Parts: sequence; structure tokens; C-alpha cells
Amino acid sequence: MNTITLLQPDDWHVHLRDGLALKRTVPDLARQFSRAICMPNLVPPVKTVDEALAYRERIMAHAPEGVNFDPRMVLYFTDYTSPEEVKKIKDSEYVNAIKLYPAGATTNSDNGVSDIRKVYAVIEQLEKYQVPLLLHGEVTHNHVDIFDREKRFLDEVLSPLLKQFPALKVVLEHITTSEAAHFVLEQDRNVAATITPQHLLFNRNDMLVGGIKPHFYCLPILKRQTHQQTLLEVATSGNPKFFLGTDSAPHSKNAKENACGCAGCYSAPTAIELYAQAFDQVGRIERLEGFASMFGADFYGLPRNTQTISLVKEPQVIPASLEYLENEQIIPLYAGQTIQWRKV
Repeated sequence: MNTITLLQPDDWHVHLRDGLALKRTVPDLARQFSRAICMPNLVPPVKTVDEALAYRERIMAHAPEGVNFDPRMVLYFTDYTSPEEVKKIKDSEYVNAIKLYPAGATTNSDNGVSDIRKVYAVIEQLEKYQVPLLLHGEVTHNHVDIFDREKRFLDEVLSPLLKQFPALKVVLEHITTSEAAHFVLEQDRNVAATITPQHLLFNRNDMLVGGIKPHFYCLPILKRQTHQQTLLEVATSGNPKFFLGTDSAPHSKNAKENACGCAGCYSAPTAIELYAQAFDQVGRIERLEGFASMFGADFYGLPRNTQTISLVKEPQVIPASLEYLENEQIIPLYAGQTIQWRKV
């Protein structure tokens, strides 16, 4: 298959940042995706529906003219989130979910939930109103190995949570392990997962062998090849529990190539082509549309898009760098390398 036409895809997990960064990130994303779940881990974080709607206006100010782009907003879950805010989410036209970062898990997560048991009153309302809880699924204890943090979260946090709230709608974001994939498969339809392009295309050898490649460093971190293979299997299986979420996260080149480099891969400009490459490598390109364009909308209870895009099997070189902020560069995922699909 050398050409494929898809319903316009959506990105159900992305970081756009704020301020000057939006000039880069919003057009890059809007040219790929119709809708996007926009992460709330700004400084300060987006904690209320009113703040989320204000952030949406700032995003829309940078949407390219003539491009149909619909950012969907998320609140940042803290120890102090009010249960009453959940009903406001349910009633909002543009706010769709709440995001739980364990405190200290990733970029700008210091205000995250310190102990999930503290926020059971809010989670009870999420279950009642069927508002999705989006989870960064890692524990943050210093003594837990970074490669084991996702599995420990499943065992110690998520399993007890779902026993307490069995009807809770949950998206386990950017899963990276076989254990997470199998966990999602074992749950009811109210539990789903997003998968990034980097976790389908690469593993920790790509990041570490022959020298550290900082632009492959993200959180959750790349895992073993065996985990990558399992993610490819479930992503391309046609199972509606798994759908597209890039976790595209911009950081300047200086912030990545640093003694303490930032976590995040910037995939927004060529994300759908990267997913096409991953699906095609395992001979399942025909299943890309469900993963990219249908299953996420269905889970969120939103209509599927009606416009389409086309991809052609034709080599393209991903740019070595892109302009970002003032006098800074951003290095996109797989920069300078050739991929085999192009959006037309």
C-alpha cells in the first residue's frame, strides 16, 4: 500500500507550552491533527475551568488561518482540587478531563498529587460524571528504579484505585511497558491508553548505545526492545482501548543537550508520518486509521472527524532543527533521518 487516506487524526496527549512557544508548537500540531488534548503542566499550572478556557484562547490565537483546529483542555489535579470543579468540567464545551501527575514525576509536576488517597473525594465525582482521569503512570519514590516505575504504579496505585472506583474512566497516558499494555487489556472498556511514536519506533538501545542521545530522552523513559514489541502489537491490533497520543514536548536544544537535560521528544511536525512508519514496519498500515482517528474520539464521547488526510509512501528527511523561541533551536524527533511516509 503506497497511499492511505485517513479520517483527520487527533492527538490525545500533547504539550504546547505557553507564551512565545505557542508560535512554534500550535501551527506544527494543527497542520497534523484536528483536535488535541492539551496538557496543563504550565507554570503556573492550569487548575480551573476558567484558567483552561483562557489558555485555550491563547492557543487559538496561534492557529493557522484556514486550518480546522480544536484544542481540548485538561485541568491539573492537585491535592487541593475542589470536587465541585468536576461538574464544571462536565458542563464545559471545551474542557474534557483532569490530569494527575504524581508530584515530581515529570516536567512541571511539582504541584501534582502527593498521595492519591487524599483526592478520593474528587475521584468519586469523576466516576459519577464520567469525566476521564488522565494518569502519568509512574511512582516517584527515589529508591524505585526508573525502569520499574510504571509497573510499580500499576501494582501500588492504579489497581487499588480501580477496585475502589470500578466505573472510573481512565486513560493511562504514554504507556511504555508490556505490563501496562496487558493491564489495560485486562480492564473493562472504561480503561484505555495512549501510545507515543517514540515508544513504538525506538527502545533504550537507541538512546544509550554508542553514546547518550538526549533527544530520545523522555519520561516515561524508553524501555527494552521486548516492551517496544508489545506496544507495537497492541497499537496495531485494532483494539479500541489504544489510541494516539504523541506526548510531543518541546524543549530548546540547549535545555536538552545539557548536564541535566530535560525530558521530552518533539514529534509534532511529522507525528502522523512517524506513526505510519511504525505501523508499516509491522505490516499493519491499514489499522492506522482506527488508532489515529477513531478510538480516541469514541472514548472521549466526541464525534469522529469527517475531513480526511492522505499519506503517501515517499521518503522525507526530518529537519535537523527548527526555530524555537528567540535565537533558540528545537531538535525534532529523529532529526536529520529519513522516514518513508509523507503527508500530502
